[in-house]
Amino acid sequence: MAYRKAYFKKDGTYVQGHYTSTRSKSFSNKNNGCLLLLVLAVTFGLVISCSESSESSDKTANSNCPTKTCGDFSTQSQAQNAFNSNRSCYKSLDADGDGIACESLPK
Repeated sequence: MAYRKAYFKKDGTYVQGHYTSTRSKSFSNKNNGCLLLLVLAVTFGLVISCSESSESSDKTANSNCPTKTCGDFSTQSQAQNAFNSNRSCYKSLDADGDGIACESLPK
């Protein structure tokens, strides 16, 4: 804020000294709300696009895994060997999560 000295207008009236705002008229409080909404919208859009790209990369990594079930193996040892070769791809072979694949198959 700045102090403006007293002055006379052209029509002869006197204007008393007063404090004025030094901010430009184009930057007002009304524009601050719009700017805030714009920034939030861009930020939200970036978060959404980043989360979708990370999900799609996870799907493509898992798409290289063969889809095998316990019915595809004749013995538990065959299923266990496949499970041990790549636990992340064959995690469906170990239903209870104890590290033993297809426990119902004959050994």
